[in-house]
Amino acid sequence: MVDIATRVYNHKWKIDPIIRSLIDTDFYKLLMCQSIFRNRPDTTVTFSLINRSRDIRLAELIDEGELREQLDHVRGLSLTRGESTWLRGNTFYGKRQMFRPDFMAFLERLRLPAYHLEKHDGQYRLTFEGAWPEVMLWEIPALAILMELRSRAVLRDMGRFELQVLYARAMTRLWEKIEALRVLPDLRIADFGTRRRHSFLWQDWAVQAMIEGLGERFTGTSNCLIAQRRDIEAIGTNAHELPMVHAALADDDDALRRAPYDVLADWQEEHDGNLRIILPDTYGTAGFLAGAPDWLASWTGVRIDSGAPEAGAEAAIRWWQERGENPRDKLVIFSDGLDVDRIIALHRRFHGRVRVSFGWGTLLTNDFRGLVRNDGLAPFSLVCKAVAANGRPTVKLSDNPEKATGPADEIARYKRVFGVGQQQPMQVVV
Repeated sequence: MVDIATRVYNHKWKIDPIIRSLIDTDFYKLLMCQSIFRNRPDTTVTFSLINRSRDIRLAELIDEGELREQLDHVRGLSLTRGESTWLRGNTFYGKRQMFRPDFMAFLERLRLPAYHLEKHDGQYRLTFEGAWPEVMLWEIPALAILMELRSRAVLRDMGRFELQVLYARAMTRLWEKIEALRVLPDLRIADFGTRRRHSFLWQDWAVQAMIEGLGERFTGTSNCLIAQRRDIEAIGTNAHELPMVHAALADDDDALRRAPYDVLADWQEEHDGNLRIILPDTYGTAGFLAGAPDWLASWTGVRIDSGAPEAGAEAAIRWWQERGENPRDKLVIFSDGLDVDRIIALHRRFHGRVRVSFGWGTLLTNDFRGLVRNDGLAPFSLVCKAVAANGRPTVKLSDNPEKATGPADEIARYKRVFGVGQQQPMQVVV
């Protein structure tokens, strides 16, 4: 097992690349990239960094030269032969050759495009613009780089023994969480923590701890590189990015209203089984379910990613019942702001009513709260979103208005088109 504290201590003496592989990314990005490569390869998209935690002044914590060096390193990466062989030949979700030869040829040639970086009011403005299948693959490495550089900045002045004690405490905390989860019957839980992890080494350690502590109840990781190295399942389906960009490209209100379902129609042509998971909250779960075509009710399940998770799951159960489907046969994946207490409460409420699963993110791979002075390693909410498509702004409403993105006038239009009424603001945990 890697001595994480020693590796962190040695970061002081030389630049250690944070991202060492193009598959150090989430599996859903590659699945979506293949769909986009097939259906929208010429769409120009802009991604932008959004720090929801404005009190974390990243441009004052992270050296610009070091950030540029890490970003430039990623631009020089390409798939290795072993990584390409794994993607081409491995079985994912029970399917061999998940990735088509033409897409793999594209991925093997790919080098990530240029970025634009500047400082403003204590924050970094980091943007990526270009062909959608290319720039979309910047999202995860950009977030991981910024999160880990922030961790390194906070840890820079710590000595060897202090670092050893810090990581011993963090390991103990995580193991206690794992022990608390062991009592849950039929638990299904995966690592979704790549984008806001403390570091790659820590995420890898957390995954190994989950493997040993939970056995078959740990279903896999969203991180492709760790999945490959640890010989476990790569987990992921689709994300808000798809309906956001498709909606931005809609020419009128009717096309806008259809966009979230058109995206899933494309997805259904490519995937079946556990990859047919609905993410209904991009423009409000209630409106999405009310207007959903009948064929969507036959899909495997839903992922609840914003708002009150209990309300989202109850809405899905009612919807399935109204459409003549048995909720006990359906999968509900909870993935928003999870920690042990919330996981236990949700499992107890829904176990036996649906097939319950959890995508555990930041508080699995980055829970150092209270372990350093001034709580300097507490996780915070940093995202990288598609903000424009072919020059048109994108919008995300979410079931939590605190997560809404887009120009105010477009947000108002989307709320009208999708029938979104009064929403209850909720604290964005991570």
